[in-house]
Amino acid sequence: MKKIGILTSGGDSPGMNAAIRAAVRQGKALGLTVIGINSGYEGCLTGDLEELGVKDVSGIIEEGGTILRSKRAPKFKEKRERTKAIRNLNQAGIDGVVVIGGDGTLRGAQALNREGVPTVGIPATIDNDVYGTDMTIGVDTALNTVVQSLDRIRTTASALERTFIVEVMGRNSGYIALMGGLSGGAEVILIPEVEYNLDEVAEEIYQGYKRGKQHMIVVVAEGIYDEGSAAHYVGQHLKEQIGFEIRVTVLGHMQRGGNPSAFDRGIASRLGAEAVKRLSNGESGTMMGLQGNEIKSVDYSDVLSQEKEIDMELYELAKTLSQ
Repeated sequence: MKKIGILTSGGDSPGMNAAIRAAVRQGKALGLTVIGINSGYEGCLTGDLEELGVKDVSGIIEEGGTILRSKRAPKFKEKRERTKAIRNLNQAGIDGVVVIGGDGTLRGAQALNREGVPTVGIPATIDNDVYGTDMTIGVDTALNTVVQSLDRIRTTASALERTFIVEVMGRNSGYIALMGGLSGGAEVILIPEVEYNLDEVAEEIYQGYKRGKQHMIVVVAEGIYDEGSAAHYVGQHLKEQIGFEIRVTVLGHMQRGGNPSAFDRGIASRLGAEAVKRLSNGESGTMMGLQGNEIKSVDYSDVLSQEKEIDMELYELAKTLSQ
């Protein structure tokens, strides 16, 4: 293997640039030419490629987002379109590709791999919903943003004696809501993995006020409600039930922005370098996963056929500590 490509796809997550930097520098150390593929799989389709050198990735480890940009490419799901992409990669002399992203990105990597282009994946999504890795790139930074936001909201909630409903991202995973709520001291946490009853939530808040609580914070995962804002849905119901002042905050995409934490920079650097090593040694069809403190290879078939589960002991702990 002499020339490898690297791309980022799907939603951006803090630490992607650290992974790009590590992959490029590890590739150069192994004597490889590294080609950046711009705009994710769209860049494969259009041939938007550029060689990356050590200087090109200098000073990006601390930057959020991705210097390669990221764009969803629905056309890439079509075999005919993927054939065009493979032809572009072959014409550029690219022998294999390091792919950085979440579930959908890894499915694209698996498709390329099956059609003759060796790929190794790196999990990067703030949702932390990828099977086979304890943590994905970007999760720690997003959690820090959530906790910092909850700290600020609690100050206002305490001063005004109000209930705040805070909506966090995560798609159909409640990981950010659970860990953010646990770390931020939320009184109630609602996640897609656990059934909830808003009448019971209202009663819990009412009893909290009776016990002398002067404010309440309810953290809700966006995935608990499919027809609009989960926070506004919950907030409207609670206001009707308890009659107290309710304020709603939707943190939104600010959770995906900002400089990556030390933890995200560290795992991104490790995963990026290891992916290039494995690819250059002939490995493909795998994702690099963080398991414990070790980097392990996980076959795409395992990653994409199983769902990552929430640790219910942590959910019960959060309920206990919220009293």
